[in-house]
Amino acid sequence: MSYGKLASVYDSLMKDVPYDDWCSYVLNRQKRYCQEGKRLLDVGCGTGELAIRLAKSDFEVVGVDLSEDMLAIAQNKAWHENINIQLFQQHMCKLTDLGTFDIVTIFCDSLNYLTSPEEVKKTFKSVFDHLADNGLFMFDIHSTYKIKQYLSDRAYTENEEEVSYIWNCYEGAFPDSVEHELTLFTLDEQTGQYKRFEEIHCQRTYEIEQYVNWLNEIGFSLLEITADFQDHKPDHKSERLFFICQKNASDR
Repeated sequence: MSYGKLASVYDSLMKDVPYDDWCSYVLNRQKRYCQEGKRLLDVGCGTGELAIRLAKSDFEVVGVDLSEDMLAIAQNKAWHENINIQLFQQHMCKLTDLGTFDIVTIFCDSLNYLTSPEEVKKTFKSVFDHLADNGLFMFDIHSTYKIKQYLSDRAYTENEEEVSYIWNCYEGAFPDSVEHELTLFTLDEQTGQYKRFEEIHCQRTYEIEQYVNWLNEIGFSLLEITADFQDHKPDHKSERLFFICQKNASDR
């Protein structure tokens, strides 16, 4: 699922997203698992908020996203901050010709936008193929608990001067899936009028055991699973699950 018109107001809507926590998470796990390499691929990089933070932390960052509009915003941000980031428009399950990396990340539940098991497994394989020996793969997902408890049959609203929205969430067509129906009103500064547009986004998740099985099938070694930016293991009310895997040298 690619962001269209939503890209132009994405940062306004996501101003409270904890990008600094994701950056700290990467740095902490890099140290914990003795990964000294600095070449990092940020898949689903969006408008570049995390990619730029990682580049400022001395990583050599390459960003990939499906949305051309999101990448244009990311490029503009990087240029204004004098940050060198390579950006490519690709689907995460079809990563090609990007080289090899010491770390690959897929954060902000981007993986949940894949709505079939086949796409998830293809993405894991694409990541595996772009990792150097002993490279780390870090990603997060919505838990099934969060999908059912907070993202199904719910409505959220926000009323700001420049951007307002109505966000309706419905149970999706697949098990443990949700459809986000977004109606946004954005202020046109030239006319003083509000423009309305709508987008529909779908997300799907799976039980932890299913992700573990797919990772094992590809050849990853699972290092840890944690929850909600903490070091503790997930419980039945965890909302965001974090996985760290490693590509072993023997898997070449």
